[in-house]
Parts: sequence; structure tokens; C-alpha cells
Amino acid sequence: MPPAVAALAKRAEQQRQSGDAGGAAATLERALRIQPQEAYLWNRLARVRLEQGMSESASKLATRSNTLTGDQPALKRNNWEIIATARRQAGDLQGALEAERKAGGG
Repeated sequence: MPPAVAALAKRAEQQRQSGDAGGAAATLERALRIQPQEAYLWNRLARVRLEQGMSESASKLATRSNTLTGDQPALKRNNWEIIATARRQAGDLQGALEAERKAGGG
């Protein structure tokens, strides 16, 4: 990841942790304009959207991250955990169970 993008990702995480989810999302979107193939950034944006209660968006973003993860099993597992939580929040219990199974490596 280029240094400028890494700095944006770090700033977004600081914003998220301080409760500025909107700022974190905007910072991550800026980073994604620079590095759109970076799975980690899509994962972080999915996490922010999940925390904002935007379940459908979180699930889509985590799915997008999964298409880019390559050989990053921990990131893929975290994406499936986000998808499971998002589906549960949306009332899709069967979908949540399926995502949890995939998060567990099944």
C-alpha cells in the first residue's frame, strides 16, 4: 500500500475510534479513489458502515473486499464476520449462519 494511502487508512481508523464515523468513511473513500484494488480499505469501510447501522452497504463492501483479498485468509474471515453481522442486523438469520460458516473456514 502506498504511504499516502496507508496514512489515510490510519487517519480513518483514528476517526472511527474517536466516534467520527462519517469522517472515517470520507477518508476511506478518498483512499479508495487512490487505491481501488486494496481489499483492506474496502474491509475498513465495510466496518464503518456496519457501525453506522448501514447493514446492506456493509455487506456489499465486505463482499467487494473478498473479491480482492487474494491470499489473505484473516482479512477474508473478517469480511465474512462483517457480512454475518450485517445479515443478522437485517433479519436474515439463514444468511448470517451461512456467512458465519464461511468465516469459520467452512
